[in-house]
Amino acid sequence: MSTHFGGRTLARSQALQLLFQAEANSRAVLSVLDGEYALSQGPLDDYGRRLALGADEMRPDLDAVIAMRSTGWSVSRLNAVDRNLLRLALYEMLCVDEVDVAVTIDECVELAKAYGTDESSRFVNGLLGRVADDLDTGVEVIAKAREAARERAAAQAEKDAGAEKDVEPQADASGGAAPSDGEDAE
Repeated sequence: MSTHFGGRTLARSQALQLLFQAEANSRAVLSVLDGEYALSQGPLDDYGRRLALGADEMRPDLDAVIAMRSTGWSVSRLNAVDRNLLRLALYEMLCVDEVDVAVTIDECVELAKAYGTDESSRFVNGLLGRVADDLDTGVEVIAKAREAARERAAAQAEKDAGAEKDVEPQADASGGAAPSDGEDAE
């Protein structure tokens, strides 16, 4: 697909491409920028560089926000374009004061139409809209996402501990049950 963007839309497209390349190669954006990278249109815009580096630096927090707001989908199950578009838009929404949140969402939806699947634009718009609603009501989005991540981890740990208790003791080589914690082997 041939997509030609200009201005800040081009910068966002470049940032998306850098985030995608970094993730695909298990590298940081800074490492990608220090080596060879490909852009559909160049040279790299300073704003695109700022967005890519910022989103990459905040990836764990941005992923926590995505996880909190993407009901039924883990971040790792999202397709790579949607995941990186969301990181990019969330970074811009949360950290770039000179750009209105509605503009960021509109731009991200357009990029989702250009680079994503048929469902990407609706999904991205819905998730970012929920985050925008949180921002409008004064919610500290990253703090809330961190807390939700801690709660999910605690619930998973509790679930895992319960599953371990349900496992029957393994038999030892002689056919008897292996000693459990706190029992002495004879």
